[in-house]
Amino acid sequence: MTGLRTWFETRSLRERRLLVAMAALMVVTIIWAGIVIPVRDGLESSRARYDDAVVRLATTRADVDAVAAARRRPRVTGNLSDAIRQLADQAGFTIGTLDDQGAGRVHVTVEAARPGAMSAWLASLESRGILVDAATLKDSGNRSLTADLILKARAS
Repeated sequence: MTGLRTWFETRSLRERRLLVAMAALMVVTIIWAGIVIPVRDGLESSRARYDDAVVRLATTRADVDAVAAARRRPRVTGNLSDAIRQLADQAGFTIGTLDDQGAGRVHVTVEAARPGAMSAWLASLESRGILVDAATLKDSGNRSLTADLILKARAS
């Protein structure tokens, strides 16, 4: 160490100032590259992992809520044909045919319905415990469709 001090003191004042400035810049560079950049990168990756975990948690909670809601869906009580006729009347659909096929299944035809209203009605049937077993929807022109449906009651 004394050899380095002797070497440094033999330099001119201008050279010593330049060497001190160079050493200070080297210390700043080492601190920046060795401490600041790794800490910043670590914080960014932890923020990204946190954001990903929040999204996964929200998705999982939504899935759990969907499963819980599926368990709470009601079953149809009473006659399935009467329930479908009542729900169709409430939705404003005119039923062409309504045939009870037994075993909790009903064949229904609707002659004219708007597509959006039909899909909303089918969704409301499902929320009441009536499932679509088969469906044939055909465009009948003038923005309406005909529906040939086989509906069944939800099993327990």
